[in-house]
Amino acid sequence: VKFVESGGNLVQPGGSLRLSCEASGFTFSNYGMSWFRQTPGKERELVAGISTYSGTPYYPDSLIGRFTISRDNAKNTVYLQMNSLKPEDTAVYYCNAIRGNWRTNIFDWGQGTQVTVSS
Repeated sequence: VKFVESGGNLVQPGGSLRLSCEASGFTFSNYGMSWFRQTPGKERELVAGISTYSGTPYYPDSLIGRFTISRDNAKNTVYLQMNSLKPEDTAVYYCNAIRGNWRTNIFDWGQGTQVTVSS
């Protein structure tokens, strides 16, 4: 199983980024997927989740309205559109297949993609 996250960059506050995560080694369409983020010294935090076939999204209350998760099962890829970025969004972003409550990852983590929000 492999996850390749991309799209991270340095962006000014208020800017936007679109992250991509290409997955391989498992039947992508059979799994819910989530995006997580982590900063040094902190636990990995759930950012957004998306269900399998219907693509129903889930967002923690604190992130509703700025982030949008989507998936393309034909490309084995999950996306995260991030708008109105804030300095506190700075983190390494990861994706993973999940079970249950959106927060329990099934596979080992990929290398992640760095998002830095700074002026």
